Amino acid sequence: MLTAITRAVSPGIVNCELTFVARQPIDLAKAEEQHRAYQALLEKFGARVVSLRPEPALPDSMFVEDPAIVLDELAIVFPLGTEKRRPEAASIAQALAKFRKLARVELPGQVEGGDLLRMERRLFAGLSSRTNAEGIRQLASILAPYSYQVVSVAVSGCLHLKSAVTYVGRNTLLANRAWFDTKPFAGFEWIDVAAEEPHAANALAIAGTVIFPASFPRTRARLEAHGFHVTPLDISELQKAESGLTCSSLVFEASTA
Repeated sequence: MLTAITRAVSPGIVNCELTFVARQPIDLAKAEEQHRAYQALLEKFGARVVSLRPEPALPDSMFVEDPAIVLDELAIVFPLGTEKRRPEAASIAQALAKFRKLARVELPGQVEGGDLLRMERRLFAGLSSRTNAEGIRQLASILAPYSYQVVSVAVSGCLHLKSAVTYVGRNTLLANRAWFDTKPFAGFEWIDVAAEEPHAANALAIAGTVIFPASFPRTRARLEAHGFHVTPLDISELQKAESGLTCSSLVFEASTA
């Protein structure tokens, strides 16, 4: 069964980490409302949502994608690239242990799930301010017995690789190609974000639709012009915390037994 692990918005989100966006006041009630709408969409498109309790002492803990990746064979838990976020991993590992065996990247390796873009047996790993070469090396070593190919991709100008590129289906990438090395992605089709919407490359493809931020109408039109069905979602308050759509869930198939 399609399963999505999420976590409620932390009351401390106003103190979140920010790297490439300016700090603005965040309305907690509105952020919580937008996150509930996000979870409702996941359920609408067939996912069983497992919502973890909020972590008041961990401002960025809503971003459950970063501490781990869930693959068919196992889940891998990461030391995050920001030291004060590393305690987020403990409860994520506990939740994932019910579904997968666990492996771990260890310090001095650093990996954040927002830097990992999976296409079948290929895993593109962003070399960014949050994910380092040692982390990518350990990830490749863990996955070698499972025949995954891990490809390092240089990232600049944004927080994570998936801030700059996501897979929307039909061998197509939605991307801001100015922010990462495109050479490892030979053979894919491209939809470029609108120039006025540089942060519009993060989309969540699920069950035949592309969930997409309502704040990027020009890029949405490009997706639709290429024949994609788009479901817009207002995440304007969450975007103040440097949020995309993939970062707020871990989506994977789980046994119903």
